[in-house]
Amino acid sequence: MGSEDKYRSFIYGDGEKNTQWRFGSPPNYDVVNKLFEEGRTHEWAKGSLEEKVQRLVKTFEMEIFHKSNPEDFKIINSTKFRFSLNGGKELTIQEIGKLGGGYNAFLQTKLPKELRIYDPQQETFSTSYALFTTVFPRGFALEILEVLSGPPRIVYKFRHWGFMEGPFKGHAPTGEKVEVYGMSIFHVDEGMRVEKVEFFYDPSQLLSGFLKGQLTESSVSTTSTSCPFLSAGGTH
Repeated sequence: MGSEDKYRSFIYGDGEKNTQWRFGSPPNYDVVNKLFEEGRTHEWAKGSLEEKVQRLVKTFEMEIFHKSNPEDFKIINSTKFRFSLNGGKELTIQEIGKLGGGYNAFLQTKLPKELRIYDPQQETFSTSYALFTTVFPRGFALEILEVLSGPPRIVYKFRHWGFMEGPFKGHAPTGEKVEVYGMSIFHVDEGMRVEKVEFFYDPSQLLSGFLKGQLTESSVSTTSTSCPFLSAGGTH
């Protein structure tokens, strides 16, 4: 594992020596970084606003998914932090934890249970993380497409993509690229710590791609997180 990450802060170094990592050790993003570099549509200049925002967002996602203790957050102001999806209810860090963490917060839905491709109410942090790491063995890359305004109210457009090379709840892998486009607003303080985020995107862009694979006889829905690859890998 390297001593730094090219696109994220606050993973290594003395400042993280006491950090409580959700899977016992810092995530390694080498695989998804390769996917990112091969598939990105923009290569932002070092020090540009776009590059700084991209690092901010990637670091934010790393902390949300991999740091189990909010007191260890460096890019997120955990006491003031609020999260909302598509204009819905604002959630605190503690409420995100009760939902089951990152994927469950990002995939909140009001659809009836029988119509849900993915049901956050039936998934824990461990099962959801294992599920998506299985679906996207090379990770789910993120790039910033455009920054519409800078701090303290950062508005940007983003693209997430990955290749469905693993099964999803009984659907066989297709190998096809799955892409999600959206917009987000990050409210930051003077120290560039995130106090509030608002995400706007259609989760069905992601989930509908998983249903293209043929149904298999056995459903793979709760892959064990004891697998070292699943536990240590970064997905974003």
